[in-house]
Amino acid sequence: MQYKLVPMDKSHLPQVAALERACFAHPWSESLLEQELYNDMISLVVAEGEDGTVLGYGEVRAILDEGTLEKIVVDPRFRRQGVAEEILRAYLRLGQAHLAFLTLEVRESNVAAIGLYEKLGFQVVGRRKNYYREEHEDALLMTVEFDRHG
Repeated sequence: MQYKLVPMDKSHLPQVAALERACFAHPWSESLLEQELYNDMISLVVAEGEDGTVLGYGEVRAILDEGTLEKIVVDPRFRRQGVAEEILRAYLRLGQAHLAFLTLEVRESNVAAIGLYEKLGFQVVGRRKNYYREEHEDALLMTVEFDRHG
């Protein structure tokens, strides 16, 4: 499967909003996603197939030199094919160049995501009790630190 990572733009919004609806109980609306496009603290990237299909996307919010991975979403049809890893590696390159650390929250039951994050250097640094209230599930707080002087 061929795809490339590109900055998200308005043309991607309908597909990204559809992905939100397919993957989340509380999806972001297309208008909210559009607002994120114009926020200077936000980096949005899309994995785009050769035919323009959005396979997945990611969002990182950076304040000063602190980054937060807000989400990585991959269309269920394209999971387990390296798309999420490629998006995350792009954000790690961004982090290495511009951030002191990148942090995220992940459901403690999301074993696949936790495995990917650990593989790429994230470590569990905390737990947010009952973070996902409807499911009564904790979130793990994971962080990777960058050595920008080495």
